[in-house]
Amino acid sequence: MGPNTRSAVRVSHLVTITSDFGESDGYVAAMKGAILTINPAVRIVDISHQVASFDVMDAAFVLRQAVGYFPADTVHLVVVDPGVGTSRRAVALRYNDQTFVGPDNGLFALLLGDEKPSELVQLDRVDAYRTGTPCDTFHGRDIFAPAAAHLASGRSLADVGSPIKALRPLLWALPIDDDQGIRGWIVHIDHFGNCITNIPRDLFTRRRNGRAIKCYVGNTILGAVCTVYGEVAAGEPLLLFGSQDFLEVAVNTGHASNLLQIRRGTPVNVVFLEDR
Repeated sequence: MGPNTRSAVRVSHLVTITSDFGESDGYVAAMKGAILTINPAVRIVDISHQVASFDVMDAAFVLRQAVGYFPADTVHLVVVDPGVGTSRRAVALRYNDQTFVGPDNGLFALLLGDEKPSELVQLDRVDAYRTGTPCDTFHGRDIFAPAAAHLASGRSLADVGSPIKALRPLLWALPIDDDQGIRGWIVHIDHFGNCITNIPRDLFTRRRNGRAIKCYVGNTILGAVCTVYGEVAAGEPLLLFGSQDFLEVAVNTGHASNLLQIRRGTPVNVVFLEDR
């Protein structure tokens, strides 16, 4: 073994799983079992299994909240796969010193944005790392989980797939802005009912330029941006920038989505008011 060989082997023994499978069935456990059968030493972390069904944009949003906090060489298994069994590709890739495994349906393109993976392969060497014939409707268990387990154990991307040039493209829907205001919409609703928009803090601050605002969200009108939820009384709605620096609509100790009848896709119109 050469002096640099050992340092080049990536062994994390850490796999995260993100899916839209929910927790009432055995699908997630089956994937974990497939991983642990290959390598019982792997540590498994669940990011979320409550991603909106078949929604790759929701999955990408959830992943963006979490993956940057994991150590180098973590393997992220992502199974939100409405095209399972079709001609969509199964892929693995390296990005920011971490590894991702899942379907090539636009999800990873959303996660990376304008950046490119440092390595990208199509998982076309299934026979090299698993036995049996994969089920056409459960690639999460039969293709992606075994690939993730082997990658977390030190195998290279070249061991599990062949190089390809690019991911399937998919772009985030961006807000529309001018000097009078910003039009966006709700892209995610979290466990607490906070309704997160696609309006980033930097765009809002630059366009606002210190002016007062009115924000129209469904049937609700809000006029101030708070720093924390507790700036308003319990049960009162508010605007603030959350931990991902996107504008969100919330209710202090309440569920904004239910109380204000806001859903994913609800328009959000921020109007900048001129001084009088």
